[in-house]
Amino acid sequence: MAKDKLMDFDKALELFEPVLGFEVHVELNTETKMFSGAANPANSANHGAEPNTLVAPVDMGLPGSLPVVNETAVRYSISLGLALGCSIAPSSRFARKNYFYPDLGKNYQISQYDEPIAFEGQVEIELADGTVVEVPIERAHMEEDAGKLTHVGGATGRIQGAEYSLVDYNRAGVPLVEIVTKPIFGAEHRAPEVAKAYVQTIRDIVIGLGISEARMERGNLRCDANVSLRPRGQEKLGTRTETKNVNSMRSVERAVRYEIQRQAAILAAGGTITQETRHWHEDTGTTSPGRPKSDADDYRYFPEPDLLPVAPAPELIEQLRAALPEPPAARRRRLKGEWGFNDIDFQGVVNAGLLAEVEATVAAGASPAAARKWWMSEISRIANAENREPAELVTPAQVAALQALVDAGTLTDKLARQVLEGVIAGEGSPQEVVDKRGLAVVSDDGALIAAIDDALAAQPDVLEKIRDGKVQAAGAVIGAVMKAMKGQADAARVRELILERAAATGA
Repeated sequence: MAKDKLMDFDKALELFEPVLGFEVHVELNTETKMFSGAANPANSANHGAEPNTLVAPVDMGLPGSLPVVNETAVRYSISLGLALGCSIAPSSRFARKNYFYPDLGKNYQISQYDEPIAFEGQVEIELADGTVVEVPIERAHMEEDAGKLTHVGGATGRIQGAEYSLVDYNRAGVPLVEIVTKPIFGAEHRAPEVAKAYVQTIRDIVIGLGISEARMERGNLRCDANVSLRPRGQEKLGTRTETKNVNSMRSVERAVRYEIQRQAAILAAGGTITQETRHWHEDTGTTSPGRPKSDADDYRYFPEPDLLPVAPAPELIEQLRAALPEPPAARRRRLKGEWGFNDIDFQGVVNAGLLAEVEATVAAGASPAAARKWWMSEISRIANAENREPAELVTPAQVAALQALVDAGTLTDKLARQVLEGVIAGEGSPQEVVDKRGLAVVSDDGALIAAIDDALAAQPDVLEKIRDGKVQAAGAVIGAVMKAMKGQADAARVRELILERAAATGA
């Protein structure tokens, strides 16, 4: 595949105005699927199930099977629409979206077309410097997810070069809400940042509502990023591309930047942009062509004949409106005050996309400072090294349990980092890793004193130096003891014992 030519980002923005649009798919964490009684793998309790074990006739598209709407999914969809500032339709209808994919057993998807459940909303997003951008929402509609293909053979795991593909229908029929923005103008140089902040805000909203796990690495929340460019001063919109299923906030930011640079290079050279889907490649930081982008007519929408319109009672809508959590911006202001973080520390958590993780870790019992330290330092360092998202590696509950061992004196910070590595490696809970690896701090003074005596035997002048007021001389002995104990001694306690020994021998 030929490498795309790219234009310098700043140069691209001198010549062209970027116009953005986003389609974010949110998997709802209902117990069962959208139109069947099969268990929902988007719910964490069903994660990791064996292929094709969470299916029903409707999900497989078997003849004679009939869909039944999941009431909880409808409630969740209404709540999300309200949180997006949308109006809720007094009556909305499902439609059949006709297209063929191997992982879509019916050869059509039950979705909503011209009668979505929520429409005409607006979301405020906050950029790193506090700038607030209003993103217009066109609609939020209910639909079902497709299954999943696994491509076997070949070097990349993608369909290109694969020997064959396997279909897993577990995900088929999972309840989705697709949130579609109107065109976003005026982002300019901050377009990539706007993209990331928007997806982060949607994630914050759905987590706050408790309607989705919203784990992008699992596909609970996926973003299709639309980008088009138009020459400065031109009213007509340019041809857009749609980068599909980008599954991290950092990748959304990078994909938008890449498409701006790629499209600008083509247009400046006199070429034209193909309206198409694009695939994002995390390893190379590039996009590649998918398929020509279909228009609505190509899908041959028509009302779903097996389902009645959804007509929520006004009382239900108002009940769900009254139960809405605080908006993300207000939540951030509250948490900043509760945690006592300064502007730089708090904004760092927000910019890293780790606000939900830190909040959940605090809720699990860790102090705000400790929660921030773990997520922003060691966990993020490992995630960056492995090119993964921090939330992929460890759960907030595990981080809080790890910090509890530090607070109890069972672990030093150094030992805790080793335990964290074990947890990430799948060796169990923090306590289980401690037990398996034998990493607990040695709290037996007798063992510590024996190690101190050995160290003093090699450095007999240390006690005299300490008695002469040169307390820093204890550092050499502490270092020797820590080495002998393989880091499993409490350095503060070792220091106390050395000073006690100096005082006793000098009496």
